[in-house]
Amino acid sequence: MRIGLLTEGGYPYASGETHAWCDRLVRGLAGHDFEVYALSAEPRRDAPPRPELPRHVRLVHSAPPGDGFPAGRRRAGEPRRGRTPGRRERRRFAECFGDLVAAFATAPPGGEPATPVVPALGAAPGGVPTGYPPAVPGGAPDGLVTGKADRFAAGLYGLAELAREHRGLPALLRSEDAVRLLEAACHGPHALPAAPGAQVDDLLAVTAGLARALRPLSLDWYGDRHSPGLGGVDLCHATSGGAAALPGLLAKHFFATPLLVTEYGVRLREHYLARAAAPLSAPVRALLAAFQGALAAETYAQAALITPGNTHARRWQERCGADRARLRTVYPGMDAAPFTAVADAAADDSKTLVWAGSIEPAKDLIALLHAFAEIRRAEPEATLRIVGGTGRDPQAPGYLAHCRALAAQLFPDEAADTRSVGESPVSFEEVGSPEVPTLADAYASGAVVVLSSVIEGFPRSLVEAMFCGRATVSTDAGAVCEVIGGTGLVVPPRNPRALAEACTALLGDPDRRARLGAAARARALELFTVEQNVAAFRGIYLELISHAPARPAASGARDARGVPRPFARPAESHVPGRWAATGAATRAAVPAQERSAAGDAVSVTPATPAAAPAGRTPSWAVPAQERTAGPPVPAGGGAESGGAAGVRGARRSVRWGGAGDRTDVSGAKERAKERGQW
Repeated sequence: MRIGLLTEGGYPYASGETHAWCDRLVRGLAGHDFEVYALSAEPRRDAPPRPELPRHVRLVHSAPPGDGFPAGRRRAGEPRRGRTPGRRERRRFAECFGDLVAAFATAPPGGEPATPVVPALGAAPGGVPTGYPPAVPGGAPDGLVTGKADRFAAGLYGLAELAREHRGLPALLRSEDAVRLLEAACHGPHALPAAPGAQVDDLLAVTAGLARALRPLSLDWYGDRHSPGLGGVDLCHATSGGAAALPGLLAKHFFATPLLVTEYGVRLREHYLARAAAPLSAPVRALLAAFQGALAAETYAQAALITPGNTHARRWQERCGADRARLRTVYPGMDAAPFTAVADAAADDSKTLVWAGSIEPAKDLIALLHAFAEIRRAEPEATLRIVGGTGRDPQAPGYLAHCRALAAQLFPDEAADTRSVGESPVSFEEVGSPEVPTLADAYASGAVVVLSSVIEGFPRSLVEAMFCGRATVSTDAGAVCEVIGGTGLVVPPRNPRALAEACTALLGDPDRRARLGAAARARALELFTVEQNVAAFRGIYLELISHAPARPAASGARDARGVPRPFARPAESHVPGRWAATGAATRAAVPAQERSAAGDAVSVTPATPAAAPAGRTPSWAVPAQERTAGPPVPAGGGAESGGAAGVRGARRSVRWGGAGDRTDVSGAKERAKERGQW
């Protein structure tokens, strides 16, 4: 089948965990064709060359996520008089944008906003973890919440339909009309608590943010006379929520294409954390957060299946309105080969602790250093190796300098005697140095691997340590408990004393360390490998396409009322593999001339369009009523662009035998018309 892979800021141009996961998924599912739609800037000329994409990645469409939006990437609208939107377009925009803004900028009567920003992440009174949006707005009836969601969807898809007809949507989103509509919603009844305080600068900042977030509506990814775009794929797979899933929502709306959403880091949570650290006013932060929350709710409502990477992400999705029946946890696949070569931990007297990862404030190395001071009092021979560089957080370089200064203060250089050179028990190292050639070497050198984070998503460094067969001590943040599963020790975050006691217990018990390490390796190899991830998505793809065998945009079989008939297209048309492709490129490879009994060459080749959304069905699997409905023959005999019927009827060769048969082209046309094959 043909998969539309929707990415943001990663595959295939940018590196990182998202790129690595997408690359492993695409290479593992070689039986399917992929079309990549990336919201990512193209690489600079001086950037290193990207790895060559697999052959079954047929197309790569990209659009920059920033303000630099070239006009050539916008959807080609219908020709209009003048360069500015007309009165009718402005009236439609005011109606649709007004619905969109009114849906997310107002709170239900008697309740709070649907997705408020919770400033702290931790444990709240009553046992409910903070940092999550509420499951249901307090005091608001379900009908009001549903009405807001319907109004948001009506405004969103109305803007998308306007973008299909008129290419001026980006200008309208930044126009004075948009600012006035937003201002009216902020000062209207039931507005968000922070909205009435919005000034002109705040309104301009919000409209600019909405224009950036809604940029996918104006892209040329949704099909035209030259390319089917997302209308020609069988399944849309969004690798995250937010902007990456927006093209999938439009494909679901316009073409009824099933949408699969995978979130290993919840995009809404990332937005909350980023906005909390950004220098924005309270109205701007509240309005943009409300829009992202409404977009996430619409994405979860329209997705055929949602695959969170862990229970932590699943809780976020459930509290944002995702249906539990359509949630299925699929752990991210990681390459275990570099780490499984490490030998099992020996039951010896090693006293080395290893921490690995990106150094940033969320990792809480300050608490780890204070805990290590307690460990040194119980185990004077213990050493701590901190392996990693600064992350993308702008505060990371300063935080690393602070950690180095604290380590020098807590652990001055010590020497065994008066003749030896003093060394600190704490070392800061980077992968690739002579001491740590690879990350696997760092884990192999430790007796215990430590994780001290206060904010964590899916703990990849913990899984890597488990692949190496090392016992772990970690803080209860994110998906740590789910990943560990009883094969390591877990302590509360921001508790140096508890962290020190757990590390001291393992350093003093080599046999226990060896047992925990062996159990951790077995668990990681069972749950977190690339093979299990690829196998899970292979089954999900087939399951989703089996539940949607016929789509309104791809199936021409309809009943008397114009409704598409279910199961009108045979299941064989969705069998993966290039042998089932029947597009123009495949038919062109079939010989167009056949020899008659008299030896004359006869070719009957109707006009063939360049591409069509429904060019994925084998000829033997096309229903009979579609085989008889062929495209009209152009007057000049040249090729014209057409729809799905043009592709189905392309390049059909007819061979006539016998002495009395007509073997010229005109005779072949007449016989083909008689048999209903023209």
